[in-house]
Amino acid sequence: MFHMDKTYQAPPSSGRVVLGRTIPSLLDEACAQAPNAQALNQWTGTNWQSLSNHGFRAAAEACALGLLRLGLESGDRVALLMYSDVKFGLADMGCLWAGLVDVPIDLTHTLEQIIFVLQRSEAKALVIADLELLVQVTPHLGDTPHLRHIIVADVPEDWAEQRSHWLQSFPVSLMSLGELQSTQPILETSEATPALQANSKPEDLATIIYIPDEAGQLQGVMLTHENLSMNAFAAFSGIATLGKGDEETVLSFLPLNHVLARTMLYGHILYGHSIYFSSASRLTKHLQEVQPTILVTVPIVLEKTYSKIVERGSKASSLFTRLIFLWALGLAKRYEIGRQPNLLYALVLRVADWLVLSKWRSLLGGRLKYVICGGAALKAELANVFAAAGIPILHGYGLTQASAVVCCNRGSFNRAGTVGLPIAGIEVAIAEDDEVLVRGPCITSGYYKNPEATQKLVDQQGWLHTGDLGAFTADGFLKITGLKKSLFKLATGKYIAPQPIEQRLQQFPLVAQAIAVGSAQKFCAALIVPDLQALHSYALGVGIDLPPDALLTHPHVIALYQALVDTANCHLPYWAIVKRFQLINNPFTAENGLLNPTGQLNRTQINKTFSKEIDALYGESEPSCGKDQDKQKAASTSPQAPESDLSSVYPSVSPAACPAFAQSLPRINRLITFILWTSLIAPHSLTKLPIY
Repeated sequence: MFHMDKTYQAPPSSGRVVLGRTIPSLLDEACAQAPNAQALNQWTGTNWQSLSNHGFRAAAEACALGLLRLGLESGDRVALLMYSDVKFGLADMGCLWAGLVDVPIDLTHTLEQIIFVLQRSEAKALVIADLELLVQVTPHLGDTPHLRHIIVADVPEDWAEQRSHWLQSFPVSLMSLGELQSTQPILETSEATPALQANSKPEDLATIIYIPDEAGQLQGVMLTHENLSMNAFAAFSGIATLGKGDEETVLSFLPLNHVLARTMLYGHILYGHSIYFSSASRLTKHLQEVQPTILVTVPIVLEKTYSKIVERGSKASSLFTRLIFLWALGLAKRYEIGRQPNLLYALVLRVADWLVLSKWRSLLGGRLKYVICGGAALKAELANVFAAAGIPILHGYGLTQASAVVCCNRGSFNRAGTVGLPIAGIEVAIAEDDEVLVRGPCITSGYYKNPEATQKLVDQQGWLHTGDLGAFTADGFLKITGLKKSLFKLATGKYIAPQPIEQRLQQFPLVAQAIAVGSAQKFCAALIVPDLQALHSYALGVGIDLPPDALLTHPHVIALYQALVDTANCHLPYWAIVKRFQLINNPFTAENGLLNPTGQLNRTQINKTFSKEIDALYGESEPSCGKDQDKQKAASTSPQAPESDLSSVYPSVSPAACPAFAQSLPRINRLITFILWTSLIAPHSLTKLPIY
């Protein structure tokens, strides 16, 4: 039991609560009400290959019939180890239409984690992206006794020959996705849709998504058709101005094994939007080419885009261009979402938009109406600056256990620094200890085959205990203020389970204590408390005799601990690798409040006490090893990282921060123009004028 003062719900007329729907029924509705000849679009390397929503439905039906032809029955699990493209959507929808439960696997998981998911879910079939991935998992398939069928999405031209070779390697059926779809249907085409619709019910399990718990152990979150469809309906209907059919163009690049991208995909399918499947590596190019009206992203992409814009603008070739850019940036930084600026500021901001800020929109394609952002914390300054540039950021909050979206900023209900208002049908409360609690039709029924963990997750009153700390503003917007649980998210949206990392570090005699840090940051780092007695003995052995504080900054000692960190990093997923560390001479004890009475790390207090040290770890650019070397370290135990890896997103930004006319004027004319122009608009400082 817990005490709470108030529950918060969506404001009136801010979305629809629709229950009793399956995921395939969303596609049926789109085909009937929002037909689109270019509903799903896949980049082939040379051009876009389009599929109508009717064509997508037919292909998904063929996939469903093929799966049933294999002898799979309602409720059987099918694992998806695939890239985030149209074929993922086909396999997913095919499974759901056949009444099967799909289990998406993160391509950045280690091989041990992949095999664990296959074993734990008792998957009878595996749909895998290509032969390259199959090569990596094949040696371990003997540990998956339930697996009977493997379907390869992309196969080479000599597939028939290679297939014979593969069949000798393991005793399972093997076919391509194309072969699965072309198997002799067990129903006539005219009978297929009604018969398939009867295979799944709203209350049926649709998917199991494995995410790490606090100890780093993967837990399978069970979500039904109604969980996911209700969430998609509520989230999308909450955006009143959202168009249907080809009125909206979507660029999708987030991993579809994550619930945010998956639920957004279902919403786009429901609305009949034109969806273009991209990847992080092609994002900049495709933004220009596709010119989307909707982009679903995570904060790190916006942070990197903003950083590149500022970097290029601040290094413009001419002084005048730099001054104009910095002046416009200063104005944009003073903008505040939800407040009405005065006439003078609005006028000056329009000039700044004409000269500079409109170019930001061009970098993102020029047509963006909605940037839906989730997965991690977003700085208020970033939301305000992009809003000033005419790029509205709709930041939200959610969990896999809530089918993605719990709260979201939208339309006039938008406040920077918050995660918005609850979506329709959701109740949110703050417990006595400030934990955020969530209840509604989209809440998971629990963890697969783990009733003990489920009891801790959802209480008897149906409240989901999120493990996040929060508070509501006076006008009902939720702010996430911290973490009750040790698990935290990087800015990439990747979860970090700190305990396994800390245990790896503390296995060394020279490490007394360690804590992994990095919530809402780009990479994982660590604070390390050395065992000073062991370190002093080691140092004397190599001729170093210094007091503790001096010893911890000695280059030889730093190099020694770097070697220990590198060893601890072995076999960790690349996103969990410790890229920076700080040695501190301040043990964590119960007396100084850095340990709880039970002896566990008081993570909140440690983060506060060593905030300067932690900030210093992130004060410079991300270590270069974060892009390439980390992936090489993880390569021995992880499949090839997919293109959707957000740690490699560095959107290139055009150096043109000002319009061509300003760059082409002779210097003296530019200076005169600048002086006249500023004196007409504001006799004093343009960046100091009152704006509200």
